[in-house]
Amino acid sequence: MPRPKEIVTITTPHVAGDEDIGEIRNIVGFHIRLAHGAVYRHFTETFAHLDMTQKQVSVLWLVNDHPDIAQTGLAQRMRMDRATTMAIVNRLQSRGYVVRGKSGTDGRMQTLNLTDAGRAALRTSKAAIQQHERWLKSRFTKKEVAKLVELLTRIHE
Repeated sequence: MPRPKEIVTITTPHVAGDEDIGEIRNIVGFHIRLAHGAVYRHFTETFAHLDMTQKQVSVLWLVNDHPDIAQTGLAQRMRMDRATTMAIVNRLQSRGYVVRGKSGTDGRMQTLNLTDAGRAALRTSKAAIQQHERWLKSRFTKKEVAKLVELLTRIHE
């Protein structure tokens, strides 16, 4: 039985009159949530024609950068649990983008590699990511982008 398709939930965009948020304006996590919503909305719009999620694109990119990567290594790099990683890999494999193989060094492990279709999907995805990144970075100077990445990295490392 095929697995259900991943559902993309789009957050509500800013509308006139929603500026009065009271004391919550001082809550950093609230602004991170709003920023994430705006970035996620734009990403979803940019990728709508590709039928790809952020996680799927990230998996393609990592598998391309690390040929023969084990699924466990992929999960560690993506900071996701094994079940979620497996579901994403299964979806990409069903689309013909990823193939599993046997590790030459550890018979218990499976390796992951991109197919030609996976490499083509990644090329198309990278072009969409560049468009999305231009939109995002246009709000900041180069120096501010570097600082923003530095500050956000402190949260997730």
